[in-house]
Amino acid sequence: MGIDIANKHAKSRNRTAPKSDNVYLLLLVKLFRFLARRTNSNFNKVVLKRLYMSRINRPPVSLSRLVALTKNASLKTAVVVGTITDDERMEVVPKMSVAALHVSQGARARILNAGGEVLTLDQLALRAPTGSNCVLLRGQRTAREAVKHFGSGPGTPGSSTKPYVRSKGRKFERARGRRASRGYKN
Repeated sequence: MGIDIANKHAKSRNRTAPKSDNVYLLLLVKLFRFLARRTNSNFNKVVLKRLYMSRINRPPVSLSRLVALTKNASLKTAVVVGTITDDERMEVVPKMSVAALHVSQGARARILNAGGEVLTLDQLALRAPTGSNCVLLRGQRTAREAVKHFGSGPGTPGSSTKPYVRSKGRKFERARGRRASRGYKN
């Protein structure tokens, strides 16, 4: 008697390689694939998985968020598998060590002026092959404007989903369902 495996045709939908054909990204994947296999470090496995991700799933991290998240880990290297962007609302940037796929010009200049350092992920792999003294960070996935439109339909009771409207004015989606005097209010 064999075992009747119900999901024998089920395909793993997880990425095993990036869709991008960027040569430098593929070299990083080769490096971290080796490190994930040869070190028993979970850090390398996570970095490799994030290198496979699409750009939507690699949201940027601003300098202000980076500073807030590394407040208690000032001596560690902040690692972002994505972009680090500048935040002009911050006046003072503390000295910090960061490693990322990409750092915007403004953010790079401000980190270096503060006496910090900006590493690439391959430089990080040489310095900390197992991810010791590193803090792995990522941006907020739900910060995209498109996410505001997801969820139960706008106008249904208890929904705060944003409707797709041509304009936000007096004449647009302000009557039935929006006030009690025009039928009903959700």
